[in-house]
Amino acid sequence: MRPLAADDPEDIGGHRLLARLGAGGMGVVYLARSPGGTPLALKVIRAEHAADPAFRARFRREVTAVRGLSGRWLVPVVAADPEARAPWLATEFVPGPSLVEAVDGHGALPVASVRVLGSRLAEALTAVHAAGLVHRDVKPGNVLLGLDGPRLIDFGIALAAGATALTAPDAVVGTPGFLSPEQARARAEETGPPSDVFSLGCVLAYAASARRPFGTGHAAAVLFRTVHEEPDLTDVPAGLRPLIASCLAKDPASRPTAARVKAALHDPRTALARDAGSAGGREAGWLPPAVLRLVAERSARALDVPAPRRPATPTVAAQAPPAPAEDRPPARRRMLVLGGAAASVLAVGGGTAAYLTRSGRASGGGPDVRTLGFQADLSGRDKADGAAQERGARLAVAHHNARAGVAFRLALDTFDDRGDATRARQAAERFAGAAVSAVLGPNTLAAALAAGPRYQAARTAMVLISVDDPRLGEEEWDILRVTRAPEQLLALPLTSYLTAVRPADRTAVIDDRAAGRTGSDLADALVRRPPHEGSVRVYPVPAGSDDFSPAVRAALAARAQAVVFTGTSPRRGARCARALADAGFTGPRLGTWHLMRPAFLQEARTAGEGWVFGAPFTDPDSVSGAFRSAHRAAYGTAPGRWAAEAYDAVGLVARALESLDDPAGATPGAVAQRLSDLTYQGLAKTLRFTADSPQGIDVQRDAGYFLYRAEGNSFRFLGRNDRITGRG
Repeated sequence: MRPLAADDPEDIGGHRLLARLGAGGMGVVYLARSPGGTPLALKVIRAEHAADPAFRARFRREVTAVRGLSGRWLVPVVAADPEARAPWLATEFVPGPSLVEAVDGHGALPVASVRVLGSRLAEALTAVHAAGLVHRDVKPGNVLLGLDGPRLIDFGIALAAGATALTAPDAVVGTPGFLSPEQARARAEETGPPSDVFSLGCVLAYAASARRPFGTGHAAAVLFRTVHEEPDLTDVPAGLRPLIASCLAKDPASRPTAARVKAALHDPRTALARDAGSAGGREAGWLPPAVLRLVAERSARALDVPAPRRPATPTVAAQAPPAPAEDRPPARRRMLVLGGAAASVLAVGGGTAAYLTRSGRASGGGPDVRTLGFQADLSGRDKADGAAQERGARLAVAHHNARAGVAFRLALDTFDDRGDATRARQAAERFAGAAVSAVLGPNTLAAALAAGPRYQAARTAMVLISVDDPRLGEEEWDILRVTRAPEQLLALPLTSYLTAVRPADRTAVIDDRAAGRTGSDLADALVRRPPHEGSVRVYPVPAGSDDFSPAVRAALAARAQAVVFTGTSPRRGARCARALADAGFTGPRLGTWHLMRPAFLQEARTAGEGWVFGAPFTDPDSVSGAFRSAHRAAYGTAPGRWAAEAYDAVGLVARALESLDDPAGATPGAVAQRLSDLTYQGLAKTLRFTADSPQGIDVQRDAGYFLYRAEGNSFRFLGRNDRITGRG
């Protein structure tokens, strides 16, 4: 990253230029800031290319084609102006090093790392090919490394599959040594998805052996070997050699598809960066420690965005100071995407995770950094909820770091505890030993009960996002904070619905004893506070029985107007729904959020239509258009369950840190104590803790509960429980 030159513009297309990232034959790449504050890599095409009508026409066409691309491992174009005097395009800024830097500097990658690298790049190419495009320049320099995986960049010469390039007939498009034989022969009409697979094979051979499969030297010689000679895979490990060789077949029809490469390389035993969980943390990440340090250092340096200072003359370089604070309204949220591992500055070395120096500053200098721990089940039964929470938390960290004038930066380090008690204790040992400011999670009860004692001993706040259980209340942990509404009061939204929306004087409770204490607590609560001040009768179903018909017949014989199911199994809920439908019952049918899984919709079929569910989480699509857009831009999908609540949990801890006299030097104990004396307005709800209650929701106003209804193949959000009127 270099200061701007004296003749560089200050602004391009409304994007403020901050520094030079590099320059090449096509143009100059700048670090820029969008009008909304998002860091971007902005490439400006050189004048000699811009003056060529054929080039401009191709640039215009290809920008249009690639702007719609999205994918977890892609860094797509987000803005462009092919009609400008100097055409330009912008992508999200990824600060990680390139694969060529890592391999040339530290040698070949281990087989496990190559498997992760290849499967993720193959996934990216699958998305490119599904969009009808061909990348045409897959090479180590276009692969950036992040803590959670690689990113494929630079679609500047991407081509629509089947199209003809608007270049000279004999022009070779791509990088010698990493292009296919059909590209080497300059046959654009033959360049399709198999060409990218060939290039991927070259990249994987290079990553696994630190050698280019067609050698080095003069470009013409490399091109000749690519077309006429077999690749040199001598130093490629035997376990990878057959697949890579198949990618490098001369005949495009003989190569596997990108999807087949991904499937062949996928190895469930290989852990990503978030799966750092072995004793001592020595196997932390998908990359070897030396490369992980390089990735972390590059990410940390990226936090020191230089001010757009220029040297006095083009020949004098100036040291760029940190960017000045800007007077922006705090409500404007801006996203900083750091290769999918937003603002994470974890450096792994010496067998331990190094977060901060004793002064609280990043070890490479720069602004103060406070690390938050995140532990959840990311690969087990509850991995979907864990991943949604991790993504929400990462977005919050990125948005915090993108704000101007912040007193400190945040970093997020994740640990996959798999919902396992032993791994949960390992996570707690690691985070407590590193003195993180607070820990978000776990997302399972077993892990929370296992990790809690260590966090209590270290005075580290354990902020639970999706877990609540009476057994947690039995522990004397004053470091516990729970941002969701209590499970014990889940009857509130159901009672409210059957009182204000669909009034029922006679409510039947089908009490599924397989749900244990959770179900019995719900039944007891409904009996104590009957909906519409009417009557409630309970009809138990033994845990060992799958037949809900007797309980349903008894409830309908008593002229029940509404039915509440207490179970937590989606499949058992579906059986109850079918029993009610077979009996002809069409009144209000209610359950809890535990049933809101695909299995309920699939097995209940039409019998599940119209069921209403009380839940302690909001619909992330309803909280903020900016949040939804940022999530889709970062991850290529809509936010999942609990994502907004995790976003709020980060904001809560950040607010606690901001309110302390010395955020940089604040101990975990000080942060935990401060969490008991503040109110935070989040995206999903308002959080307010007191010294007497670890629950942050004002349950007296039902503010933490929401209602959904099964409609077709989805669960439609009805709204916050206390704001629904009419028939919902």
